[in-house]
Amino acid sequence: MSEKKVEKIVLAYSGGLDTSIILKWLKNEYGCKVVAFAADLGQGDELTPIRDKALATGADKVYIDDLREEFVSDFVFPMFRANAIYEGQYLLGTSIARPLIAKRQMEIAAIEKADSVAHGATGKGNDQVRFELTYYHFDPSVVVIAPWRDWNLNSRQALLDYAKKNGIPVPVTKKRPWSSDRNLLHISFEGGILEDPWAEAPEEMYVLTRPPEKAPNKPQYVEIEFRGGNAVAVDGEKMSPAHLLAHLNYLGGEHGVGRVDLLENRFVGMKSRGVYETPGGTILREAHMAVEQITMDREVMHLRDSLIPRYAEMVYYGFWFAPEREMLQTLIDDSQKCVNGVARVKLFKGHCRTVGRKSETDSLFNPEFATFEKDMVYNQKDAEGFIKLNALRLRIRALMQANRK
Repeated sequence: MSEKKVEKIVLAYSGGLDTSIILKWLKNEYGCKVVAFAADLGQGDELTPIRDKALATGADKVYIDDLREEFVSDFVFPMFRANAIYEGQYLLGTSIARPLIAKRQMEIAAIEKADSVAHGATGKGNDQVRFELTYYHFDPSVVVIAPWRDWNLNSRQALLDYAKKNGIPVPVTKKRPWSSDRNLLHISFEGGILEDPWAEAPEEMYVLTRPPEKAPNKPQYVEIEFRGGNAVAVDGEKMSPAHLLAHLNYLGGEHGVGRVDLLENRFVGMKSRGVYETPGGTILREAHMAVEQITMDREVMHLRDSLIPRYAEMVYYGFWFAPEREMLQTLIDDSQKCVNGVARVKLFKGHCRTVGRKSETDSLFNPEFATFEKDMVYNQKDAEGFIKLNALRLRIRALMQANRK
């Protein structure tokens, strides 16, 4: 704990067991005002009871802010312009939400003239880093309270006992022994029965997607239009960023698209299992890459692709507001200026596959050059010199090896 006297705390509050206990613990431990803040990032009905629960648990004031459009337009879309994916599978749904939550939390701290902020992330996970790097970006002198690193409630039973002692309802049951985190981009599951990496995730766990084997027997075709690397319309209908992603979530969910079961490497150094549902994001990334295929220069694409693992690490580790991510974003956004066109994808039984792409204004595909038929723009004999020049170093190497024998 900080030795500085704490006057007022803004807590990132979800309404779950952990943050409910933390809210009461902060009141008991610091004896100061606590402002509970919940970000609406598309959790749906989960937000309905939050205000009453927070006030009943001791909050002096509650903020519930609708950040859905900002989340998709200013965080999800920039990340998807980079085609970011962590360890080849994870579309970073939790990772990209934390910087926005922490940003708004710091704005509320300024409004409320609070000197401290708190979060419910554990000392083992990635979220503590994501939250706190953002806090310090906005206010280097802010007091950060991380109860999981301070208190002696070091077991689930200790938490339950504390909740019972303080009259806090316990929402977790043995029937659903895992934790989840939901926003417009995805829902994640971890802990409980998922801690056995050999055990298959139970079907009743999934929320956003049908079982692929029970998805419709008829495929669905979806057309997604992009401008400057951002999706702007689905099947010809213009939509706001949040509306568009929600619509793709529905379509993908109906066809069982976007399930991932990953044993990932946390920033702190341990491996952890996460199960994710990202239906709309899976469709969005596939369609975006399809439009890039027809509009993006080869060397620009290859350079950008080489940077995807590094960019994804920055997001996963929590460095969204770091100068290296901002610099890299500038490069990526420049590569997207000509990514204008439409992708057609096919959704069927858990799969999302590109089946067409076009661009009226920025296509680099020229059938006159690519055709197998007779053409007037490409002399095939030119390829002989091209190949010999590229083979020169290989031929020299082979001759040197032959001379050594």
